[in-house]
Amino acid sequence: MKLEQRLKAFIETGKSFRTVGELLLNQMEPIGLSKAEENLYNEAVQAPNFNPWFTTENIARALVALSAMLHEDKLIKWANTYPQLQNALDYKKKIAVVMAGNIPLVGFHDFVCILISGNAFYGKLSSQDKKLPIAAANILMEKEPYFADLIEFSDGFLKGFDAIIATGSNNSARYFDYYFGKYPNIIRKNRTSVAVLWGTEEQSTLHSLGADIFSHFGLGCRNVSNIFIPENYNASNLQNMWDSWQGIAHNHKYYNNYEYFKAVFMINKVEHFDSGFFLLRKSAELSSPVSVLNFQAYNSSEELVYLLKQQQQNIQCVVSERELQGINTILPGQSQSPELWDYADGIDTMQFLLSL
Repeated sequence: MKLEQRLKAFIETGKSFRTVGELLLNQMEPIGLSKAEENLYNEAVQAPNFNPWFTTENIARALVALSAMLHEDKLIKWANTYPQLQNALDYKKKIAVVMAGNIPLVGFHDFVCILISGNAFYGKLSSQDKKLPIAAANILMEKEPYFADLIEFSDGFLKGFDAIIATGSNNSARYFDYYFGKYPNIIRKNRTSVAVLWGTEEQSTLHSLGADIFSHFGLGCRNVSNIFIPENYNASNLQNMWDSWQGIAHNHKYYNNYEYFKAVFMINKVEHFDSGFFLLRKSAELSSPVSVLNFQAYNSSEELVYLLKQQQQNIQCVVSERELQGINTILPGQSQSPELWDYADGIDTMQFLLSL
């Protein structure tokens, strides 16, 4: 299959994702959908029964974000940066992907890279997300049946592959390296994201930052878990900044975390601010538990850049309305809408695949 055909199939898939996502967000009935689209809609509605973290709204927002990523102009721009793709006409390698299950469809970018590069996708499903990846893949196969022979999912032991991409924790990364180190691989570890405040942000900018913090309950590597604030910044002002997100506390798993850590902080006399649905504490730790947001102070932009570069291997995204010298940043509100060229852990997945 030619590159243009593969791109067209993903462009049409993106359109279907937007259709399904908007129907879900607006709580509309799945009227006029194709068979695969209706199946994806139904899986999104039923998903919270199997995984309470996967709310229908979060799945819908993930689909809309993926549809934006698969926009025709973006796909073509991305593909044009890899001239070798023009020659990737036929099946080359079988690429195994150990898929994470922290947020809905988190492994879809690898899925796109593998199939656009002319390789075959072999997905190891997460126990937390067994149905949505298959439903999403069915839409692509509905658009272009040729892909049916290039897509395989498994929830068992992986075998018979040529290279592997695995995403997990630092502990699981050691396991992956032990078992899969002999294969060409990308092994991703724990990462989280941070935000930088300058003290000059408008209210609208701060409100946008709420999406970076609370989308998907903060479970993604692109979720902000620590905020760098100027030394003289009043951190207590942040506790009431994102009241529009307090509905996430209606999720019992999230609320249990909030109640638990509130009790832990009180018993251990950990200084914190309580917003009523999240806890704000001063800490230099980049990662934070669900329902907890860390913050730390900096004295100058030079110190800030130094601190961020020291932790570069542990940071996925830096959210800031200003640019920082030598550090890639994204604007507040954009962390959950990555582009095709925003590679996890800064590793160019497409280049890896083309080099096999």
